[in-house]
Amino acid sequence: MASIRDLKKDINYVLGDIIETVYLVDASNKGEISKEGNAVIDGAIATFDDLIEKVNDKSVENRAAHLKGVRKELETKAGALVEDLNKLG
Repeated sequence: MASIRDLKKDINYVLGDIIETVYLVDASNKGEISKEGNAVIDGAIATFDDLIEKVNDKSVENRAAHLKGVRKELETKAGALVEDLNKLG
């Protein structure tokens, strides 16, 4: 299983890339961040906070299974954010 540090990096990179793409799409279309773009950014930040909190939770019984669940949750939530992002452009 990948290290916890790698999982945190994945969370940071994936959600950071989504935020960066919102800025690029809105800049190329209108030059300013739209309400929909702000909603995607807010969702990415909330997802980041939630997932990092779950990674740092050491009180779970089966830590390996818990971290696999966090990785799966990252995939599903990032996928939903990308769908919202695709609606911008």
